[in-house]
Amino acid sequence: MSEQHLHEQRVIQVRVNGVHYHKPIQTRWLLSDFLRHTLHLTGTHVGCEHGVCGACTVLFNGTPIRSCLMLAVQADGADLLTVEGLTGPDGTLHPLQQAFRDHHGLQCGFCTPGFLLAILAFLQDDPDPNMSDDEIRAAISGNLCRCTGYQGIVAAVRQVLAQRTAASGQTELSATVEGKRA
Repeated sequence: MSEQHLHEQRVIQVRVNGVHYHKPIQTRWLLSDFLRHTLHLTGTHVGCEHGVCGACTVLFNGTPIRSCLMLAVQADGADLLTVEGLTGPDGTLHPLQQAFRDHHGLQCGFCTPGFLLAILAFLQDDPDPNMSDDEIRAAISGNLCRCTGYQGIVAAVRQVLAQRTAASGQTELSATVEGKRA
């Protein structure tokens, strides 16, 4: 490969965590490199660099992908969500982050960003709130953790599912009450 190709750049436009960016990027850079080194969003971790561990998982147009397997130039025009985009503007934790905290779903924390985004995508599919622990484990099986043994992570997912069920029940109750008033 010639020296010229090693330094070839393109300008990409992406929206990351709701912020629009228009940045030059070396065409050989991975999306994980762009997020970490250009945008300084270091929550996206690089573990295996083969797409096996899931530590680099981000949401690409709502779909979880391994950012260590995608070139940054391929993300041109995309809407990306990283772990930094989960917290509220005031620093409030996302309910999934809070559940991880409540159930000790992290220890060293290296795998946590990838788990959070993979689970968030899984929850977008509105899974059965009464699913078994084995079904939850199957849903998170694309991410690896060497510390927790997964019990806290499964408990965190179960907490979010229960909160959604309770919130859904409250919404249905409110609609029924308002329907009687009409």
